[in-house]
Amino acid sequence: MTFQRARSEEQREVRRRAILDTAAAMLDEMPVADVSLNELSRRVGLAKSNVLRYFESREAVLLELLDDFLERWLTELADELVAGVVADAAPDERARQLAEVLSRSLAGRTVLCDLFGAQGGVLEHNVSVGVVTRHKRTSLALLEHMARLVRQHVPELGDGARLFCLTALVTAGALSSYTPPPPSVLAAYAQEPALAALHLDLQDALRTAFTTALLGVLPRP
Repeated sequence: MTFQRARSEEQREVRRRAILDTAAAMLDEMPVADVSLNELSRRVGLAKSNVLRYFESREAVLLELLDDFLERWLTELADELVAGVVADAAPDERARQLAEVLSRSLAGRTVLCDLFGAQGGVLEHNVSVGVVTRHKRTSLALLEHMARLVRQHVPELGDGARLFCLTALVTAGALSSYTPPPPSVLAAYAQEPALAALHLDLQDALRTAFTTALLGVLPRP
């Protein structure tokens, strides 16, 4: 892919979108840690200095992708919750159903989980205050959206819905770093099967964490 010099705002937006789309395609092939600005520049067909005209760093690209992926996921999650949570069930049963839907949905979106896992320790470094501020404003708006979705199905959570949602996303990022295990870990499990007790299935681990958190904050009769 090659570009002529962007001379209009529309052309600049096309180029920005191409950079984001190329980075998204790379994340389908490799973890966040392996995405480099040099390879991104090569794939998008721009000099590295030109990519930096649109995004100040690799981390700035990935932060914007995190916001994009989260927004897309929440759009899909709304329908998943309608299909998976029975409106007239008891509060604790709806909480379990919510945990099931969230764990299944997030476990199927490993790139989103990988981005959340890298957010605090990697992606929010090497970026300016302006980039962080825009990202945090978007994150806060999306978190409020997620909390509204959760409250629609488990209104008993009340104001605790936002904290649950934030914790759920952080948990998904943390747990996803253990799956899938690297080849050396898999080899150790094969060599000494008792060690496989430490193996985490992402969906199972998320379901347990979400269920425990939800049941713990539901008001008692």
